[in-house]
Amino acid sequence: MPKILVVEDERALSDVVVDYLSAQNYEVDLVEDGKEALDRLKFYSYDLVVLDWQLPNMEGPDICRSFRSAGGATPVIMLTGKREVDDKELGLDAGADDYLTKPFHMKELAARVRALLRRPAQVISKDLKARDISLDPATHKVMKGEKVLDILPKEFALLEFLMRHPNQVFSAEALIDRVWPTDSDSSPGAIRTYVNRLRNKIDSEGEASMIATVHGIGYRFDP
Repeated sequence: MPKILVVEDERALSDVVVDYLSAQNYEVDLVEDGKEALDRLKFYSYDLVVLDWQLPNMEGPDICRSFRSAGGATPVIMLTGKREVDDKELGLDAGADDYLTKPFHMKELAARVRALLRRPAQVISKDLKARDISLDPATHKVMKGEKVLDILPKEFALLEFLMRHPNQVFSAEALIDRVWPTDSDSSPGAIRTYVNRLRNKIDSEGEASMIATVHGIGYRFDP
């Protein structure tokens, strides 16, 4: 299931976009702040980004430019009310792959999403490694030695986040906020469940767990 990041602070529009794309069987995350969007793109893997131009704290072209300069190759559709050719040129030169002027029909957005997702993947994602575990963000594959592990999507998202932040302690609430901020069903109890499932899959007998419990605080990934 392709994963899409929607970056839009106009709630009436973002609700429609998220609902429509979710109904098209995409996994959709929503953020409403420019700097938060750039942080997401640094730490998580997405198949496509729907990016508004005018955002709090950081505008769309600046986000796109920073993402591209860091090597990000995920397709980006820029949304904007700007209609001048010079503005479109600015957005595309910043690294956007497509440009959609507001107001637009959701069917057109969906068609452009499908067109970009049909392009050959160009993202070169560096594998994350710890002990005998390797995680490939591009293929969503986790291996223990030569064995491919059966990792559920939420488990994968949690493991990827922890592997990108080794030796840092996160409370259950912080993990919910950073890993699944749009999932209202997540809870500290759910975090415990996913941590235990991951331990059963990635840990080796006789070794300390890679996901340590810091009592009274939260969890720490120990590579």
